[in-house]
Amino acid sequence: MKKDIHPTYYPDAKVTCACGASFTVGSTAESTHVEVCSKCHPFFTGKEKMLDTAGRVDKFKIRMDAAKKFKEVKKSKGEEIKKEEKKKPVKKLVLKDNAK
Repeated sequence: MKKDIHPTYYPDAKVTCACGASFTVGSTAESTHVEVCSKCHPFFTGKEKMLDTAGRVDKFKIRMDAAKKFKEVKKSKGEEIKKEEKKKPVKKLVLKDNAK
């Protein structure tokens, strides 16, 4: 290995989580701050955290309301078209078989 090209290795680097937990690991940084660790992550704790679910639900409700309005507009236009179609005479196409 070449000398003086590798970063300094700290065998007892301190890791601090946002939940307050701290532990030591080997790293090239003296200390590290993380948002989620094994003591507060939902996978390890079994507790579910709500992350922006209100925003997702609101978006879903907006889409559903828009779909209902679209169906109402389509239905009202469809009724107008049906009324106009009833006024027009319907031509039927009759095919004759010449093979007889």
